[in-house]
Amino acid sequence: MNKVSAPLTFAGLTILMAGQLLPLIDFSIVNVALDAVAAALHASHVELELMVAVYGVAFAVCLAMGGRLGDNFGRRRIFTLGVWLFGLASLGCGLSTSILMLLIARALQGIGAALIVPQILATIHVSLSGRAHSRALGLYGSVGGMAFIVGQVLGGWLVSADVAGMGWRSVFLINIPVCVVILLFCSRWVPETWKEQAAGVDWPGTLILATVIVCLLVPVAMGPVFHWSWPYVAMLCLVIPLTRLFWLTELSQQQQNRAPLMPPSLLKLSSVQFGLVLAVLFFACWSGFMFAMALTLQAGLGMSASHSGDSFVALGFAYFVGSLLSARITAKIGQIRTLLTGCAIQMCGLIGLIATIHTVWPALTLVSLIPTTSLMGFGQSFIVSSFFRIGLSEVPAKDAGSGSAILTTVQQAAFGLGSALLGSLFYQIYQATQDYHDAVIGALCGELVLMSIVVISTWVYAHHRQSAKTAVAD
Repeated sequence: MNKVSAPLTFAGLTILMAGQLLPLIDFSIVNVALDAVAAALHASHVELELMVAVYGVAFAVCLAMGGRLGDNFGRRRIFTLGVWLFGLASLGCGLSTSILMLLIARALQGIGAALIVPQILATIHVSLSGRAHSRALGLYGSVGGMAFIVGQVLGGWLVSADVAGMGWRSVFLINIPVCVVILLFCSRWVPETWKEQAAGVDWPGTLILATVIVCLLVPVAMGPVFHWSWPYVAMLCLVIPLTRLFWLTELSQQQQNRAPLMPPSLLKLSSVQFGLVLAVLFFACWSGFMFAMALTLQAGLGMSASHSGDSFVALGFAYFVGSLLSARITAKIGQIRTLLTGCAIQMCGLIGLIATIHTVWPALTLVSLIPTTSLMGFGQSFIVSSFFRIGLSEVPAKDAGSGSAILTTVQQAAFGLGSALLGSLFYQIYQATQDYHDAVIGALCGELVLMSIVVISTWVYAHHRQSAKTAVAD
């Protein structure tokens, strides 16, 4: 059972949303700085993919543990610790003098984010109910749009303005003032929540999960570059047996009442299973799209970081508006229809973007991107809000931390996978054609295929749920 020290007020929710801004801004702001980082630190395209992916890997590996620590020691306390670590890691990123140093600091940022994010969803889940809970989840989704806009515009401006000669370094250092504000007001406004019965940390599960994710992401990112030499093939082949070992380890932990990292009892819930499939497919699309488009606009078309960032403001604004409407839409047409509506809108925007690039290339401008990227952002907002609502719909309140950590773990792993997967596809096509037009079209077509699988998976889940309801009624 969870304990709550005080009600979660709007002020407390605002601080939690500010904490959510940190990892989300860091995702979008880094994409704007890719070309500048490559030039300053002489980074290859593989190292750029790893700069995005290592953050997602560290984030994903530590998320479930972050949720467990929050359950045991107080979610506000771990939230505060995460903000401290994220701020210090951001300082390390800003002071990096080599790509290796930057990769290490990015990994530390991911660990800090993993301590922050599970506490936000879990605090909302145990402190609010009914319409207030739904509105808070809608706000949680809308903050993603705000972070996207802030990251794109501010990041592009900072890199182009070269404030105090810091260039790309300022996109990391900008996190520090946000961390300071959160630390000043967190203890005053955010209630402490925790589980009455503390559970131990599942170190075997954490280690195996880390190995699974690394064995998946490293070959996807680096395998094509090294012509799929045997070490990368071997790592990829280990994913299935390691996943099986992880399941058996978690099952054993649960049977011995040792509080597994990802409780099999939750993984057996159909809503959680579907949420994981949705996370892998959709968030891989999102991160891969941003990676490929950022490089196309800057390296392919020679846009400045500022103009590249501004090109996606319409997408972020549409995402923000859609997130504010998502709770109302869901109440009217239901979760599944909202998700399918979001997929339809997003895919129409994606097809339109492919047509636009093919038609106007190389005269691609901010104005020409607005119609299609706006559609994509609006549709994505419905998908993200549906992901959390559906994924958590069957999770008991006592497992709030573990449930939110499971969903967000796979979400962040997919972010890393997407940049590696679609980034590798992008570079393979570019190496073959030496044409950024063909490379970005190929990456966008790859995304369209993945989104089609999302739609098919949603229909299968809806059919399964309806069959289960019919069986219960009979």
